[in-house]
Amino acid sequence: MASCRCRRWRWRTVCICLCSPCIIMALLFLYAGLVVCMRMNAKSSVAVPTTETTHFVAPGTLRNKSFASIPKKFWELHQNGDAFWNSLQLPIDHYFSPILHLNKKKKEFSNTRFSESLLRQSFSKVTDLESRRTNFDKLPKQIQDFVSHMDRRDYPTLIQPDLVCGAGAKDEKEPPLLLLAIKTTELNFENRQAIRHTWGQTGWVAGQEGSSSGGYIRRVFLLGTENHDNQQVKFSELLQLESKHYGDILQWDFKDTFFNLTLKDVLFWSWFSRFCGQTHFVFKGDDDVFVNTPKMITYLQDQLKNPEAEKTMNSFMIGEVIGAATPSRLNNSKYFIPESFYKGLYPAYAGGGGVVYSGLLAKRLHNMSKRVHLFPIDDVYVGMCMVRLNAFPIHHYAFLTFDFSEKEAKELCSYHTILLVHKRSPSQVIQLWADLKETQAQCWNVTLKDTDEKEEVKPEELSPEI
Repeated sequence: MASCRCRRWRWRTVCICLCSPCIIMALLFLYAGLVVCMRMNAKSSVAVPTTETTHFVAPGTLRNKSFASIPKKFWELHQNGDAFWNSLQLPIDHYFSPILHLNKKKKEFSNTRFSESLLRQSFSKVTDLESRRTNFDKLPKQIQDFVSHMDRRDYPTLIQPDLVCGAGAKDEKEPPLLLLAIKTTELNFENRQAIRHTWGQTGWVAGQEGSSSGGYIRRVFLLGTENHDNQQVKFSELLQLESKHYGDILQWDFKDTFFNLTLKDVLFWSWFSRFCGQTHFVFKGDDDVFVNTPKMITYLQDQLKNPEAEKTMNSFMIGEVIGAATPSRLNNSKYFIPESFYKGLYPAYAGGGGVVYSGLLAKRLHNMSKRVHLFPIDDVYVGMCMVRLNAFPIHHYAFLTFDFSEKEAKELCSYHTILLVHKRSPSQVIQLWADLKETQAQCWNVTLKDTDEKEEVKPEELSPEI
């Protein structure tokens, strides 16, 4: 009996030793399966938002449902095949994503020197790949020219304004309300003269008739360099004389082309951040627009009086917002962007003909631009920086970058209802300014446009090619 019991005990011990690992492994597999199932169920149960964000519209204006909504995304999250710009930007966006890098400290995100080094590294990696070089050779000539210097931003300044932060700083008793930063070229002297003698006057400027508002205005013209027959000539002697007389020229040593307008934004933000610390607002526009400066001053003063001004000024930008544009694929268009360079939608952006933003936002754009590779279309590039700041431009119907309707243009007080209209020749600007003064008494109580009174416009007509 004793031997029988011993044998039974031995076999029981052997079974326990052999089966225990198997049981443990089975329990582990069962646990892993349960975890996977729970995660899959959690993902499938997440609600997908069905509503889309519409335009932010300026206070006092009505929303227009005919405008396209802001797109959910403006660049696709994957590599977009061989799209050059997307391949450059994607690793930068991933690095600075607070979702992908929850443990990164704020100091790392705000280190601008490190941001600039990341841009250079991403550019060298992409351009070093043989497949990218092959595709680069297939890009249009103007895009190739742009790509050849899109990693450079250290252009020397050739001419600077005499006074800090532009012309018009004399006898100021308070910080400037508005800096007029106007993109121009060396040859457009007549445009600059028309602006200087009309809506671009500096110093203390009164607001609209019947209002006690007013503010100090400053002015600066932004230029690159033209192609000269004599390569030794860096800039014209006439421009130097003009600068000495008016003190409002800011010129850098880069080629003044359409695709380099983005450089003017980036270099201007850098200059503004250094020299214009107290300026409340910036008007950035072209030299062929007409601005109703008195109305603009009154409108901006009202924004500063807003109880929420301290919060809103951090991301304030106003203009004619284009909410759902796509890149032009027409190779005869000056806005042509091939799929090999960029794929995806454009962000919501304010038309580059004329836009107003706060001085605080200008400094934020300066810092953010160091994380975003240059893009050939300047107003789209500003939109790219804005969306990464989680800021959105405000749409205001008084910004007419696509002009009046035929019916509106004939009305006596039409120019008293707007803040900006594009585009106008120097002679038209001078005549319009005179008309504005002449009809001031009759139209003093006319309010700004708060609806879109144009005739119905087809969606394709809202593209940046207009």
